[in-house]
Amino acid sequence: LVGPGCVIGEDCIVGAGSELVARVTLVRRVRLGQRVLIHPGAVLGADGFGLAMDHGHWLKVPQLGGVIVGDDCEIGANTTIDRGALDDTVLEDDVRLDNQIQIGHNVRIGAHTAMAGCVGVAGSAKIGAHCTVGGGAVVLGHLELADHVHISAATVVTRSILKPGQYSGVFPIDDNAS
Repeated sequence: LVGPGCVIGEDCIVGAGSELVARVTLVRRVRLGQRVLIHPGAVLGADGFGLAMDHGHWLKVPQLGGVIVGDDCEIGANTTIDRGALDDTVLEDDVRLDNQIQIGHNVRIGAHTAMAGCVGVAGSAKIGAHCTVGGGAVVLGHLELADHVHISAATVVTRSILKPGQYSGVFPIDDNAS
């Protein structure tokens, strides 16, 4: 089912039983599995943030990969999933993403993983299966989280986590006025 205002772009496939609720945009090279539910305003397959400095100016690095979403996934409202630079950005089966999440290019998210609202996952991070990431948490780029890792809300993950378990990290708030 493709709802009102949805756009399905170049080289995109929508699997059987999938639903794009409203104003969903599949930009380019997006493959949705079966029974995928995408809520309003989500954008999949836009360019990742690929830049290279050349003589003091930023050059855009072409994003040649795609986005692959497995079966039985749910993607929340206004969530964005960038397509990969060379390889694909991948959500394995039964991944659940809440509203307003950013998934960077070349990220891989393992099966049965869930992320709460406002999570940010930077490019090329690898998240294992059966993980949870609490609201407002951030996973820095090129890091790896093992299977069964659970990240508390508002945590900033600054290193790879290779052992299952519950992890939290909070920076203390302080006055920074001059």
